[in-house]
Amino acid sequence: MTLYSCCLILLLFTWNTAAYGPNQRAQKKGDIILGGLFPIHFGVAAKDQDLKSRPESVECIRYNFRGFRWLQAMIFAIEEINSSPTLLPNMTLGYRIFDTCNTVSKALEATLSFVAQNKIDSLNLDEFCNCSEHIPSTIAVVGATGSGISTAVANLLGLFYIPQVSYASSSRLLSNKNQFKSFLRTIPNDEHQATAMADIIEYFRWNWVGTIAADDDYGRPGIEKFREEAEERDICIDFSELISQYSDEEEIQQVVEVIQNSTARVIVVFSSGPDLEPLIKEIVRRNITGKIWLASEAWASSSLIAMPEFFRVIGSTIGFALKAGQIPGFREFLQKVHPKKSTNNGFAKEFWEETFNCYLPDGSKNSPTSTSFHKGHEEGLGAGNGTAAFRPPCTGDENITSVETPYMDYTHLRISYNVYLAVYSIAHALQDIYTCTPGKGLFTNGSCADIKKVEAWQVLKHLRHLNFTNNMGEQVDFDEFGDLVGNYSIINWHLSPEDGSVVFEEVGHYNVYAKKGERLFINENKILWSGFSKEVPFSNCSRDCLPGTRKGIIEGEPTCCFECVDCPDGEYSDETDASACDKCPEDYWSNENHTSCIPKQIEFLSWTEPFGIALTLFAVLGIFLTSFVLGVFTKFRNTPIVKATNRELSYLLLFSLLCCFSSSLFFIGEPQNWTCRLRQPAFGISFVLCISCILVKTNRVLLVFEAKIPTSLHRKWWGLNLQFLLVFLCTFVQIVICVIWLYTAPPSSYRNHELEDEIIFITCHEGSLMALGFLIGYTCLLAAICFFFAFKSRKLPENFNEAKFITFSMLIFFIVWISFIPAYASTYGKFVSAVEVIAILAASFGLLACIFFNKVYIILFKPSRNTIEEVRCSTAAHAFKVAARATLRRSNVSRKRSNSLGGSTGSTPSSSISSKSNHEDPFPLPASAERQRQQQRGCKQKVSFGSGTVTLSLSFEEPQKNAMANRNAKHRNSLEAQNSDDSLMRHRALLPLQ
Repeated sequence: MTLYSCCLILLLFTWNTAAYGPNQRAQKKGDIILGGLFPIHFGVAAKDQDLKSRPESVECIRYNFRGFRWLQAMIFAIEEINSSPTLLPNMTLGYRIFDTCNTVSKALEATLSFVAQNKIDSLNLDEFCNCSEHIPSTIAVVGATGSGISTAVANLLGLFYIPQVSYASSSRLLSNKNQFKSFLRTIPNDEHQATAMADIIEYFRWNWVGTIAADDDYGRPGIEKFREEAEERDICIDFSELISQYSDEEEIQQVVEVIQNSTARVIVVFSSGPDLEPLIKEIVRRNITGKIWLASEAWASSSLIAMPEFFRVIGSTIGFALKAGQIPGFREFLQKVHPKKSTNNGFAKEFWEETFNCYLPDGSKNSPTSTSFHKGHEEGLGAGNGTAAFRPPCTGDENITSVETPYMDYTHLRISYNVYLAVYSIAHALQDIYTCTPGKGLFTNGSCADIKKVEAWQVLKHLRHLNFTNNMGEQVDFDEFGDLVGNYSIINWHLSPEDGSVVFEEVGHYNVYAKKGERLFINENKILWSGFSKEVPFSNCSRDCLPGTRKGIIEGEPTCCFECVDCPDGEYSDETDASACDKCPEDYWSNENHTSCIPKQIEFLSWTEPFGIALTLFAVLGIFLTSFVLGVFTKFRNTPIVKATNRELSYLLLFSLLCCFSSSLFFIGEPQNWTCRLRQPAFGISFVLCISCILVKTNRVLLVFEAKIPTSLHRKWWGLNLQFLLVFLCTFVQIVICVIWLYTAPPSSYRNHELEDEIIFITCHEGSLMALGFLIGYTCLLAAICFFFAFKSRKLPENFNEAKFITFSMLIFFIVWISFIPAYASTYGKFVSAVEVIAILAASFGLLACIFFNKVYIILFKPSRNTIEEVRCSTAAHAFKVAARATLRRSNVSRKRSNSLGGSTGSTPSSSISSKSNHEDPFPLPASAERQRQQQRGCKQKVSFGSGTVTLSLSFEEPQKNAMANRNAKHRNSLEAQNSDDSLMRHRALLPLQ
């Protein structure tokens, strides 16, 4: 009785669990059962459950031919394994496959069937009875499709450690093993797909895109990863919207408005086909064209979207597709499907009816369900072409190859191959258990699982350590996250010229194994934009900035929205859309368009430029004139004029002027270190030598004329040796200054980049401005002293010492160098050298002209004035003038004394000066005779005073005559030496020195 009761209970549970879950299923018995979850329908009918009666199961609508093909791939793989003599021999795999209807609720309903069966199987009722209807536990589940559905299923299966191998769920959230312990997949996760999308946008130089994502665990994480990748590549997102197949019409309208008003032409979509379909239909209704759609793999080849009537809107789609695989014999297997032959497949009947738009006689298709299926077909999801409310009966003889449906599109097996691979992964895990050697197993103490009593968690353990080679020769092993790393194909939607259908042209690939920067390959020649154009569309917030400009940020706008700003001077950009302009190297400057750098213009006071040529000509002229004067003085060196100007010092002075003119040439030409160190000392020493000569010369004459009667001591100190010694000492001080300057801070050649941006001024860095100030200051000090002595001796004999001209030359010197200081400080570059050259030349010409041109004029054009008599006459005249002034002063003093004594008349002391007051010579000679007499006998000068005129006469005869005349004169005039002015005797004594 007990045995009978146990068997009855087991049969009851078996019947209930077999009936539990969706009624429509594909099921086959076996030693080991695999579960399957496939989207045979795209969705469920919206139905308001008011709960006034028992809730009914929602109805699945819109048949999915691809989903049925995926289901067939699982059945094909299981049958292939069962017929294999090497893989799981003597073992039979069974299956229980349910339709998820692309919804979480239906998927969970089927998943509960798997879990309930496993819980019953865990009761171990086989020990009490032997029942033939016992169904083994589901040790693994293949599925589901959508990431949102797989997330819900994985949460439930993970509670019982039932392995789940998905073939199409790519959400990166599912890689979290802490939450999804038993989840694995044969499809790469979206981590790489989002990166590949960003790489494509970067490849085509787009930076202004919009994003649309399904509001589920597939779309949200995928688009979030894309945002992260886009931000790293400076790609801006204009809008970001979420969609769902269950969104109401108002929400769809709002999203379409955003798309229509956006300036972004590229739209990145992370969504499945069913979720995207309502949005695409509204866009087609509004005829919004010109957009480029970047599709994730979930809809890149979706039959819901890739329809000819949608092509004018989405013809520019570029999408990702999984790598296609090869399944030998699968094409023939697909063609063998038939409701009568596929007895284990409860979906074959509906597939047949939807394919041929008919109904089988043993099933009622006059129901509302039939109508809903037909409506789905009219929307492009079926293959029939009728519009009647009732379908004709099926004959059963229809040819499956005569109808074009997504079911027979086996040219690129991507998801189907993933299903195939998932089944084989589970089979190889079971094979590892079947062939396990005790002591080498994965469990405690190296134990092995019993293949006949294998449990789901044991299969999961072996799946995590799986490693096998698939039929394409590729290694298959799950990583620590339960993922398979795979590559993507990049496809472009084309319109077939043969039948007008949408075909997927492979235009590139993405290799996740390659290093960064080499993963993406695109053949642009194969891409058709909008179905016909070869020109890459523009999808940037702003137009490209041409070379020579950079991107400028617009306040309040994303970084991709910018204005093009010209590169500043000295910077360039040689690429399009440069974020910043690069600075040119130090010796380069940007060209006119700022697209490259060109060598900076080199500027210095060149020999070849007009200004340099002019200065050089003036310097050469000065050298020539000075040499000419020196030649004249050398030729006429024994003439009185040359002798009277201190011949030896004049030679040295002319030599110094030659050095002055020559030193100016060191300032012309490209400055070198040696020229920089030579030019200022050469200029300073030359001018000091010149001024020293003038100073010594002027001071000597002044001392001679102001001294009393010269003695032998005076002659000794006024000799040439002392003169040259003084010149040397004055010049030596300047030499010391130059040596100290060159030792402590030597000048050097300097490339100045700061004065003007595009010009390099090659100048001399003086090393120490203080040293330069000392050099010029010392020169000016000597010039000031010279000016003082020259001014003091301005009334000396004109032919003897040109004091007035020296005074003028010193005034010119001061004017030049006082003007030089502000000019030097206010100029820059080559003009600094030019200013100094002009100052040197002006000062040198002033000295040369004022001191020597008058003498040269007399020597060459007035030889009559270049005689000893003329010189002596000039000297004596100066002496008599001085004596007359002294005599008159004493006469005035005596007169005042006499007047003070009471009017007594004082006699005027007798002298050698004959005075005529208020009357003339009674017997004047003719002018010609008087001039001849003066030339023969001497000269006569008249000096006018306030009270009369004094006539000074002095005759110059032969030495004997002179002596006779002197004795007669002394005898006639009885001169009193004490009443005679000391200066008269001083100048008489000076004459032999000339």
